[in-house]
Amino acid sequence: MENSKTYSFEEAYEASLKYFDGDELAARVWANKYAMKDSFGNIYEKSPEDMHWRIANEIARIERKYKNPLSAQEVFDLIDHFRYVIPAGSPMTGIGNNFQVASLSNCFVIGLDGNADSYGAIMKIDEEQVQLMKRRGGVGHDLTHIRPAGSPVNNSALTSTGLVPFMERYSNSTREVAQDGRRGALMLSVSIKHPDSEAFIDAKMTEGKVTGANVSVKIDDEFMRAATEGKPYTQQFPVDAKNPKVRREISARNLWEKIVHNAWKSAEPGVLFWDTILRESIPDCYADLGFRTVSTNPCGEIPLCPYDSCRLISLNLYSYVVNPFTKDAYFDFDKFRKHVQLAQRVMDDIVDLEMEKIELIMEKIKVDPQSDEVKQTEYHLWEKIKDKSGKGRRTGVGITAEGDMIAAMGLRYGTQEATDFSVSVHKELALNAYRSSVTMARERGAFAIYDAKREARNPFILRIKEADPELYKDMVKYGRRNIACLTIAPTGTTSLMTQTTSGIEPVFMPVYKRRRKVNPNDTDVHVDYVDEVGDSFEEYIVYHRKFLEWMNINGYDATKRYSQEEIDELVAKSPYYKATANDVDWLMKVRMQGAIQKWVDHSISVTVNLPNDVDEALVNKLYVEAWKSGCKGCTIYRDGSRSGVMISVSKKEKKADEKEQVKDNNMETKFNSPCEAPVVTETRPRELECDVVRFQNNKEKWVAFVGLLDGYPYEIFTGLQDDDEGIVLPKTVVKGKIIKQTNEDGTHRYDFQFENKRGYKTTVEGLSEKFNPEYWNYAKLISGVLRYRMPIDHVIKLVGSLQLKDESINTWKNGVERALKKYVADGTQAKGQKCPVCGHESLVYQEGCLICTNCGASRCG
Repeated sequence: MENSKTYSFEEAYEASLKYFDGDELAARVWANKYAMKDSFGNIYEKSPEDMHWRIANEIARIERKYKNPLSAQEVFDLIDHFRYVIPAGSPMTGIGNNFQVASLSNCFVIGLDGNADSYGAIMKIDEEQVQLMKRRGGVGHDLTHIRPAGSPVNNSALTSTGLVPFMERYSNSTREVAQDGRRGALMLSVSIKHPDSEAFIDAKMTEGKVTGANVSVKIDDEFMRAATEGKPYTQQFPVDAKNPKVRREISARNLWEKIVHNAWKSAEPGVLFWDTILRESIPDCYADLGFRTVSTNPCGEIPLCPYDSCRLISLNLYSYVVNPFTKDAYFDFDKFRKHVQLAQRVMDDIVDLEMEKIELIMEKIKVDPQSDEVKQTEYHLWEKIKDKSGKGRRTGVGITAEGDMIAAMGLRYGTQEATDFSVSVHKELALNAYRSSVTMARERGAFAIYDAKREARNPFILRIKEADPELYKDMVKYGRRNIACLTIAPTGTTSLMTQTTSGIEPVFMPVYKRRRKVNPNDTDVHVDYVDEVGDSFEEYIVYHRKFLEWMNINGYDATKRYSQEEIDELVAKSPYYKATANDVDWLMKVRMQGAIQKWVDHSISVTVNLPNDVDEALVNKLYVEAWKSGCKGCTIYRDGSRSGVMISVSKKEKKADEKEQVKDNNMETKFNSPCEAPVVTETRPRELECDVVRFQNNKEKWVAFVGLLDGYPYEIFTGLQDDDEGIVLPKTVVKGKIIKQTNEDGTHRYDFQFENKRGYKTTVEGLSEKFNPEYWNYAKLISGVLRYRMPIDHVIKLVGSLQLKDESINTWKNGVERALKKYVADGTQAKGQKCPVCGHESLVYQEGCLICTNCGASRCG
């Protein structure tokens, strides 16, 4: 390699700090992740300027193979300072880097043709997954071909275990290859029509299971209609067989509710609206030639056929806003159109660079010391990838900083006006990327299997035809260079270097006993916090760079610390008002995704971020709206919902999972203050949803009525179920309402109301009169603690510490503990309690029980 000069980390960091105008986090991100290094950690680039010249020179080298080549200076001007065009992580790291033998592709999907339902096929896919991940690729594959549990097999087992055990196999392989900072990302999918789909949906709800994979369900239109209309749905195996071996009818609504519940609780599964994906897919016009879409990459934005891959690049939308955050702001569409066409051209050059990388990988495999028998699978894998990449020349041109663009234009994220503007931008992106691909087909040749007749009825192509008839005419005449061109992918840590956000984030960070610290020795970005004693609780600093620009442009002091009152006043004047994750109209965000999707030939990776206190009904509504709006997929993340679902068994693994948590949140870095007080509703609503919890204690039957506000326990009534003055309810009653009534004399009572099987309402009046008065008084005390949002595990600890002399009251106390345990977030540590088996202080809550993470002992009740 020509550049043999090396730099220390400190030298690279200091130079990058100047490059990023003093942004410490951006400087460390670049020096840690993207500066060219060898396997010994020697750094060969001093700042991102060196990296951009490395990329520009390589692109220019490829350009010289074709007509009208771009110069290195033209490419450099396009990518310098991450201003306009930004290659994704794999191209940024790998282009021109001969110290590492790695792919430039970010995304891969694998899968075997024909009958792949055998141990041999399953293990072959496992090896291919690992071989790709070690080259820095994210991998997706589908499990629909695996026979359901209980099916006969021709081996000693006699019957199949179903697909769930293989989810764990693939997950473990990912975790293995991703050790020590190496990349490993996996998407597992299955058709909703598969008889094991419910088990697939539930697999990640078990503590510590399938922690190395994202999971998504491929949902067809028939299922969605059945679920929304309350009709039955038929599952079968094989799912596309005319005469299936297994066939059963299920309640679509019940299975849909499980999907919604799990997504609400743990942010998974994601949903892929599979009929929409296939209907809109241009590559599927060539399904019989090997381009049948079977799954997606880990982030869900690239539906792919087996052994196809995709490279990614983004345009920074904020940079095309002229006079940002002023009344004279406008979007420079002329420059944007020009740059989109250049970005598509650069993207096609990167396909050529990837083909070179594949050749290097295959040459390395040839000279590896292992036998040909050992190397055969890996070598053949890259042969298949090379074949698909060459035939389709698939690219992924996308965007970043959409949220900042909207704010800079003076629009409010989530409004119809902002959505309409965004759609106009994405329409121009699509038309100009396709125009560039057609121009390259004329100069360089179309992708190998292009056939205009095959694509004639594709909905996306028809939109192109309607919007730009001349472009469509040229495409039919000359073809297209790339089988598909566009996507909207998460920009990950590159958004830190562009100092923008894809969506809208909160713009202030509390500084009370907190400051940001980045560990320079980590291989990935690690944001930690350390105490900073003496700061006022109400002091905040601005951390979002574009909000700082708005403040400076509009004459506000961006250097001071602000109180909460000052923040409220300041934000209300800004274009970010009512546009943060907790404020935005979530339904409008989903509709915006659906509207933009019409101009994206692949998919859109977007997570709808919800506050913790939303209920399952909203998740259901958002998913259904996503389907109706034409989204190809949707993922819901409720703040804190992953807590305890993916439990790590060591501190090191916990930190790794926390990094993944940061990535999952729309791939943006978020700073959440633990000092924020939870929202307290002091005035009790007249009606509260209620859970009925039954249990036995010392052979006595007990019942608890737990009033819920936004899914969180707000009050509790509990006592004996079958004494003379108690309450006897049908066993089927598990939910209802607690209604606060005002008596004629001005006093209050609490009634319980439920619906019976026939839908008739039954009201039990005066819960307070049904229980022992002493129980009632203690319940009022505990309800007051719940109302002010003390964490549930602390409430349980408080109840357990009450020193009560009367044995019956102590029994009641135990009942309260049991009733509340079901609301403790899975994975919450039972601090101060030791495992009765091994003696370690390693107990966590899981579905209301205490589980020891050291020895595995469990204790319920």
